[in-house]
Amino acid sequence: MKLSGLLHTIAYERLEGTKEIPNTEVTGVFSNSRDVIPGSIFVCIRGSVCDGITYGREAIEKGAALVAAPKEQKEELKAILKAGNECAGILVEDEREALSVLAAAYEGYPAESLVMIGVTGTKGKTTTAYMIRHILEDAGYRVGLLGTIEQFDGEKSIPSVHTTPDAVCLHRELGRMRENGCDICVMEVSSQALKLERTYGIMFDIGIFLNLGKDHISRFEHSDEAEYLECKRKLFLQSDFGVGNRDDKRYDAVFRDTPCRKITYGIRSGRFRAENIFTDTWVDGRPGVIFTQDKTEYAIPVPGEYTVYNALAAIAVCRMMGVDKEKIRKTLRQFSVKGRAEFIKIPGGAVAVIDYAHNAMSLKSFLDTMRKYRPHRLITVFGCGGGRAKDRRYEMGRVSGLLSDLTVITSDNPRWENPEDIMDDIEEGIRETKGDYIKIPDRRKAVDFAVGMAREGDIIVVAGKGHETYQEIQGIKYEMDERRLVKEACMHRSS
Repeated sequence: MKLSGLLHTIAYERLEGTKEIPNTEVTGVFSNSRDVIPGSIFVCIRGSVCDGITYGREAIEKGAALVAAPKEQKEELKAILKAGNECAGILVEDEREALSVLAAAYEGYPAESLVMIGVTGTKGKTTTAYMIRHILEDAGYRVGLLGTIEQFDGEKSIPSVHTTPDAVCLHRELGRMRENGCDICVMEVSSQALKLERTYGIMFDIGIFLNLGKDHISRFEHSDEAEYLECKRKLFLQSDFGVGNRDDKRYDAVFRDTPCRKITYGIRSGRFRAENIFTDTWVDGRPGVIFTQDKTEYAIPVPGEYTVYNALAAIAVCRMMGVDKEKIRKTLRQFSVKGRAEFIKIPGGAVAVIDYAHNAMSLKSFLDTMRKYRPHRLITVFGCGGGRAKDRRYEMGRVSGLLSDLTVITSDNPRWENPEDIMDDIEEGIRETKGDYIKIPDRRKAVDFAVGMAREGDIIVVAGKGHETYQEIQGIKYEMDERRLVKEACMHRSS
């Protein structure tokens, strides 16, 4: 696409006194200067940690044909361009919106060729997205997936960096889905992605609201709960249908003044309503749930009331897509997701459960669920990630202290923080409950300790990392897979 044609998709102001905008073929749209190639557009994004304008010079040296920046950075952009004057410059009102529109236009608006299904909520996004994906695939659709665990373009899968990729990566992946013959894209839409306009300009055929809890309030995420809610609400301002959890107390606020057609689900209310619910049962030898919806009984080998809610959302969406109830029932009977309520037997009659629960809301739900299976002891191993809200650490500590017989405080992904400081914050929360705990900074040793002390009937919950196969310390990701840690601990126990 020619640069002139691409720029017609956005409102902009040419920076006076700098090079005329060349009508050349565009080779790409980028917001990361490391990706810039000759003939591409570089959009300067203002971030919470660094500012894209500081990398404008590097983008020019790499051959960018045009640099775009917010109007507030007019003088900075003018100085960069005058220093070299090798490329043109434009100013935009909102650089994130401009990036999303330019990326979509460059890729040929791939979202318009796909049925777009977006899932948002404080917890349950991954499980619900996978339920929908598996049901639709079993029904004969070709489905792409974008989420916390992976990006699947219809042919190959790569591990995800973010729950929802940045706008450039997002539209590139949607383009690959289209090329690979996908009919549908199921994607997790995080509140952070909505705040940063990663999905700006995309019209979702179906948007799904799961729940809204207190989380993601920090310097690097959302300033307060009101902003968090408003960001979630954005999805339903750009959805044709909104499928919502009518039981959630924030349902009305999330869907307030949204133009989408509403379809509800729930346990206490909703069009798609569950009845005859059993959340402390077994399904094919695994803890799971059984319930009835519209005279059809569903048995799912994943425990917890939250599984019922996730399944109801998936059932509602897939019935809208024309999938018959028997097909949905059969798919859900075989359902599982890596790192979500993943069970491993421990020699001697105990069991370990790996789960991604990484905030107080999800940890409480999971530990409450495990309590229903009446364990001899419930032992919880967890830590908290660095660079996230400190309140999360206190709250998760309190939850584990109240619901666990023993908490093993350990390290998660400390990132750039001192692991001991994070563990101290968790400890502060546990102390309020008088729950028993021990601190073991090395996660491998922490898991080994918990598995080693397990007795018949115990449940060992290893929470926080789930599907992740690494531990991030000081900017470096070291290999660490919870499944391997548990299995190695079982071998140590046996020997």
